[in-house]
Amino acid sequence: MEKFLESVAAINGEINSVVWGIFGLALLIGTGIIVTCCTKFFQVSHLPHWWKNTIGSLFKKDVISHSKEKGSISPFQALCTALAATVGTGNIAGVAAAICVGGAGAVFWMWVAAFFGMMTNYAENVLGMYFRRKNVNDEWSGGAMYYLRDGLGGKKGCKWIGKVLAVLFCIFTMLASFGIGSMGQVNKIVANVAAAFDVKALSAINVFGDVSLYNVLIGVAIMALTALITLGGLKRIASVAEKIVPFMVVLFVLGSLVIIGVNYDAIIPAFKAIFVNAFKPEAFVGGGIGGVIVAMTNGFKRGVFSNEAGLGSSVMVHSNSNIKEPVKQGMWGIFEVFADTMVVCTMTALVVLTSGGLTTGVFNIETGEIAAGLTDATLVGGAFNAVFPWGNIGQRFIAIAMFLFAFTTVLGWSHYGSKAWEYLFGAKTTVIFRIIHVITVIFGAVLTSSLAWDISDTFNGLMMVPNLIGVLVLCPLVVKITKNYIERNIKKKEVALVLSYDEKYNNLEEK
Repeated sequence: MEKFLESVAAINGEINSVVWGIFGLALLIGTGIIVTCCTKFFQVSHLPHWWKNTIGSLFKKDVISHSKEKGSISPFQALCTALAATVGTGNIAGVAAAICVGGAGAVFWMWVAAFFGMMTNYAENVLGMYFRRKNVNDEWSGGAMYYLRDGLGGKKGCKWIGKVLAVLFCIFTMLASFGIGSMGQVNKIVANVAAAFDVKALSAINVFGDVSLYNVLIGVAIMALTALITLGGLKRIASVAEKIVPFMVVLFVLGSLVIIGVNYDAIIPAFKAIFVNAFKPEAFVGGGIGGVIVAMTNGFKRGVFSNEAGLGSSVMVHSNSNIKEPVKQGMWGIFEVFADTMVVCTMTALVVLTSGGLTTGVFNIETGEIAAGLTDATLVGGAFNAVFPWGNIGQRFIAIAMFLFAFTTVLGWSHYGSKAWEYLFGAKTTVIFRIIHVITVIFGAVLTSSLAWDISDTFNGLMMVPNLIGVLVLCPLVVKITKNYIERNIKKKEVALVLSYDEKYNNLEEK
């Protein structure tokens, strides 16, 4: 088993160095910059409008009420399901890992990736809504595979390029659903739960290598819960997500604010360290350009792992919204990235950096040393324990938060993978994929932490490439649809609707 895992790690390392090299990072951030510029910085210039039409509209019936349309969900359910998939271990363990490797400056680059990622996610969702269609079960189906095939493929001489990229995207999405959407999440759940709620009688028994019976049993329990929900399809996933996601995000943010408030004297030094170390990393990262690249790479990678902007993933659930305006659902994509990275990830970073001080707390920003007894997976739990040491309360709070964050991510990615499977093999066979996805959960409980994360990173990168090629080529269409929306809904002009590539969907009434 150990030799097999070593071989997997070696192969994965080679692929990872390519997809997350200069080419991959330039494609990722470059696409965000281009879309941002072409839409005239929509996330800033129309901030009041998209804010009012997302978080500001939560009490409107048409936003939160459940859809009666088959296979369709409300905009709020779509957001919660998308956030269920994005707000995962990347927001806790991923941020901690980025800081451990890239220093405090990695947080700055996560912000940069998120700022431009807002518009990448917006463009993906606009295209997903524009090119979606009904499947044989009369349910909405949308995603990068459709705008690659029908959008990119509709360009002169690009028919086969679009088809090939669509198939590749689906293959990479299914692989990613096993990585970021299963093994990586479950791995962190098991590590935190086992540390916070240790049962000596079970953790002392090793099944093979360093994997304990306790870890395996936790994995089996998660696998059973996953099967109970995901085999019920999108409606059941969305129903669970809309109940858990708001609760878990608010709970974690409030808990983080308490920790940060207790360490209030370190808040300003922490922000200073984030901005200074982004361009002048500490010694443990490495000096000069090399250190900046380390901080930048880890910030970008963990940012994408967290908010998924550029992967083309969340568009597969946003496309199931009962709304028909592509831009309206696109604005929920902007808020999704904002909530995920600018709010939740920032809370995590400040918890780690302020807890006990920048050089005397759980993490020393000058030396890169982690406090004794902690790892990147348990670093945030250690920071909470420093303030709430009684009965290991802090670490147990984080273990529960990690479970909720990671488990809902597994649910969301089950839907993404099933949509990719549907494109390749048909809607009537998606239950086969869901069963396979459930089975992969157990592997997350037995893989080493670093390998599970590395595999997830690689699958993310592979999935990102065809999607971003499609977004870049179709950027003029995104601009056209956005301009049409602004003229009709903001400037109140009488212009023809631009809602769908298929005329029969332009006449559908809003549900």
